[in-house]
Amino acid sequence: MQTNIILRLPIMDKYNTTDKNYWRNFATRFSIILATVILIVWFLPRESGPQFRYDVGKPWMYGSLIARFDFPIYKTDEAIKAEQDSIINQFEPYYSYDTDKESVQIERFRKKFANGIPGLPDSYIPVITDRLHRLYQAGVMNPNEYAIVSKDSTSMVRVIIGKKATSIQANCIYSTMTAYEQLFADEKLRPYRQVLQPCNLNEYIVANISYDKERSETERNDLLSSIAIASGMVLTGQKIIDRGEIVDSHTYRVLSSFEREMTRRSATSNEIPSTIAGQVLFVSILMILFTCYLVLFRKDYFDKPRSVLMLYAMITIFPILVSLMMSHNMLSVYILPFAIAPIFIRVFMDSRTAFISHVVMVLICAAAVKYQYEFIIIQLVAGLVAIYSLRELSQRAQVFKTAVLVFLSSCAIYFALQLMQDNSVLTMDQSMYVYFAINGVFVLFAYPLMLVVEKTFGFISNVTLVELSNTSKDLLRQLSEVAPGTFQHSIMVSNLAVAIANKIDAKAQEVRTGALYHDIGKMSNPAFFTENQAGKNPLEKMNRTDAAKIVINHVTEGLRLADKYNLPGIIKDFIATHHGNGITKYFYITYQNEHPNDKIDPTPFTYPGPNPFSREQAILMMADTVEAASRSLPEYTAEAITNLVNRLIDGQVSDGYFRDCPITFHDINVAKQVLIERLKTIYHTRISYPELKGKEKKQNSQAQTSK
Repeated sequence: MQTNIILRLPIMDKYNTTDKNYWRNFATRFSIILATVILIVWFLPRESGPQFRYDVGKPWMYGSLIARFDFPIYKTDEAIKAEQDSIINQFEPYYSYDTDKESVQIERFRKKFANGIPGLPDSYIPVITDRLHRLYQAGVMNPNEYAIVSKDSTSMVRVIIGKKATSIQANCIYSTMTAYEQLFADEKLRPYRQVLQPCNLNEYIVANISYDKERSETERNDLLSSIAIASGMVLTGQKIIDRGEIVDSHTYRVLSSFEREMTRRSATSNEIPSTIAGQVLFVSILMILFTCYLVLFRKDYFDKPRSVLMLYAMITIFPILVSLMMSHNMLSVYILPFAIAPIFIRVFMDSRTAFISHVVMVLICAAAVKYQYEFIIIQLVAGLVAIYSLRELSQRAQVFKTAVLVFLSSCAIYFALQLMQDNSVLTMDQSMYVYFAINGVFVLFAYPLMLVVEKTFGFISNVTLVELSNTSKDLLRQLSEVAPGTFQHSIMVSNLAVAIANKIDAKAQEVRTGALYHDIGKMSNPAFFTENQAGKNPLEKMNRTDAAKIVINHVTEGLRLADKYNLPGIIKDFIATHHGNGITKYFYITYQNEHPNDKIDPTPFTYPGPNPFSREQAILMMADTVEAASRSLPEYTAEAITNLVNRLIDGQVSDGYFRDCPITFHDINVAKQVLIERLKTIYHTRISYPELKGKEKKQNSQAQTSK
């Protein structure tokens, strides 16, 4: 029993470990999906009910619409504004009349001139008093208030005297200044103007009418609130419009009122929970379908957290932006560059995943927009064009071309939709083309945003790879100066590897860049590597173990330099795997020959690895091994080159170097043929030119000399 338990324990431990990892991975991905659904639904608008597209003068594209409840026909904002303006124009503001001002000022005048006015008969004191009384009875305002009411000579004001309000024409009231002028305009006082001016009669003219702000604003608000916001009713069961009928201005108001009433009812009823439930179900179904696609067809993406995060982030961002724009009545959603999402996914992953992601994203966004049919068609076409036109992003011009094509395709499909709905080109909505142009400009931001996506999710684009493969960059320039033989070897390997990658449809730019950096570790001790040696090899005088250590260290030293210069992880993988877990056979076999009776440990002669785990890394291993070995061939015949390539690559296959990477036997056979043909071209046999003899040779030499 004890033996059985001991034998079963490792199996159970392995099972438990695998089980824990499975549930941990499952929980992580489930959390990402759940967070995506929650975020999207949180921002989606809460409008319920049908959403239609309709315009005045165009046919109704949907089925017969019957009112499900009574609702008022709301007036348009323009009609309500016109009624408000009419009421404001006819509104009579309130002014308070102060009866005490007149008696006080006239009493002051009488006391001041109790002994009369020099140059005037005493009988003129009652005349002036009477004229002041007439002015105060008409009403006197301060100049600022008078300037407001006197703008329109036909305007009326309400003057409150006690508990009675009387409407008075504004031009019958005086300001303190016009009252003073009116005093001297009197036919009895006009001749004595020069005598009266020193009396400063303006001191006895003050405003006795003042604006009653509280009462005026209350009355004004009451009048404005009395405006009816609706004109007419639609009863339950009444037909609103039928398919094919032309939408006139009245029907347009009825349809707008119907949608407005639906929104109001959903906000004040129990429809909001059902709306949220519908949105959760809708988004969840789409996300589950998308997840099933990844699990069934793109398992390699689903197993990588960074890939999952990027995909679900792309699907989440645009529905949130659309929801915010719709909720706050911002500019048209067509200015948003939806095509950027499939561009990024196409560049970092593949076209099929880019299309599926774009479809899911557009369908979710459609839940927030009003004109869903038009939106879905336009965005799907734009996304397809973006995917087709940008297979690999390596130059800025490619993004510009894609932006132009997205703009043109959006315009074309929208124009086609318009032609299907309206035969008159002149009556088509032209504003959409402006939005498409703005959208195209925003698509250009895909180029700088590529770096943000790379840094955020840990990807590497062809743009970055092209920049890294520039031989004038710091690290490659140093390699060409410190180890020129290694640099030339790296260039040769990159050319061979790219030729193979193009034949088997692998990532050529990735292979090229990886090949250029795979031997950068040799810069630490360049003289110990044959391609940099001009004389004897210093390794021959060293202990085989120490010599092997120096050769093997070029891998670890390369990884150290890669860390120092912040090279991407994908380049580090090429450096680590280009020898895999292989053995430095020269030193290992030599050491075995020197110690024939000893059991030799291969560990000191083994590279740290790991073995290649991608097709591109396998390509580099084959190209690197063959190119280096081809330099030692005694003769470059077709047979020698063929035997060399077959022997080396077959040995790598039999040693199990390619077990961890998805390269096929067909790919390996193609790689062999490419290497054989390229090496034949590089090391082709030159034709030996015949030499001239006798006099003819001498004459030809003289001719060549004269030239």
